[in-house]
Amino acid sequence: MERIALRVDDAPFAALATGPADGPVALLLHGFPDLPGSWTPVMERLARRGYRCVAPWLRGYPPSTTDGPFGLDRLARDALALARELSPRAPVFLLGHDWGAAITWFAAMKAPQRIAAALTASVPHPVAFARSLVREPTQLWRSRYMLALQVRSIDRAGLERLWRRWSPGLEPPAAHLDAVEATLREGGDAALEYYRAIPRPTRLEWLRFIDRDRATVRTPMLYLHGLDDGCIGPGSARGQERLVEAPYRMEILPGAGHFLQLEKPDEVADRAARFFETYAPALARGKAVTLAT
Repeated sequence: MERIALRVDDAPFAALATGPADGPVALLLHGFPDLPGSWTPVMERLARRGYRCVAPWLRGYPPSTTDGPFGLDRLARDALALARELSPRAPVFLLGHDWGAAITWFAAMKAPQRIAAALTASVPHPVAFARSLVREPTQLWRSRYMLALQVRSIDRAGLERLWRRWSPGLEPPAAHLDAVEATLREGGDAALEYYRAIPRPTRLEWLRFIDRDRATVRTPMLYLHGLDDGCIGPGSARGQERLVEAPYRMEILPGAGHFLQLEKPDEVADRAARFFETYAPALARGKAVTLAT
C-alpha cells in the first residue's frame, strides 16, 4: 500500500493506492467518521484480481484539501475529477461507503459515462433515504446524530459510541480511531460541514430530489447493506431500484453492521468483482476500453 498525491481542480488530494499500475481503476470513497484506511482489506483483495485501487482522503479530511464547499454536488465533482486524473481514457469502477456512497450515487447521476459500474454500501439513494425519514420513525430517530453534528464537534468517546452503535459486532480498531480523531482535529472539523451542507426543503438544491429525471441513475449499481446496521436500516433502501435505469442488485449481509468493508471484506470484494465482471467484463478483465464520446 502506497500513499500518492493528486491535484484536481487546483486542489490537493492524498490517497492510498495498490494494485498494478495498468489495471482497471477502482476508486474507493470513505465515509464519516472514517478514513480511506478502512477500505484497505477490500483494496488488497481487489488488487490481487488485477484492479488498480485508489482510496482518497475526501475533501475536508487532511492531508486532502479542507476548503469548501461541501455539498454533494461539489463532492461528486471531486470524485469525477479524480476519476479523470486516474483514468483519463477509460471509465472507472466506483465504490462508496456511507458519505462515499452518497457521493457515488450523485456522481452516477451526473456522469454515468465516467463510471463502468458502481458499488454503494450502507447509504441508499438520496431520494430513497429522504423518503425513509418520513416513512419510518425508527430511521428518523437513528439519524438524529446528523442534527447534532450540525451544531457541535465530536470527541473520541463520541467516535467510539457511533462505531459501536452502528456496527454492534465490530470492536472499533483503536489505531484507526486514533487516526480519525487526529484527522478531524487537524481539519478543524471541516468534515462536519458535510452535515451542515445537507439541503433543506427551502433550498433550490432540493429540486434535485424531486425531479425524477435528475435523480435517475444510469450506471450498473450493486448495493450492499448490513443486516445489523445501527445507523441506517436496510428498509431505507426500499424502492430505490425504481431510480436505477440500469442493472441493479441489492444484497443484505447477515452478521454485519454499518462498516461492511471492515466486517466482511471477503464478501464485499467478491461481490464487487463478480458484479463488475458481469456488467463491464472487458474493462474488469483489463482489456482496453475507451470512454464513449
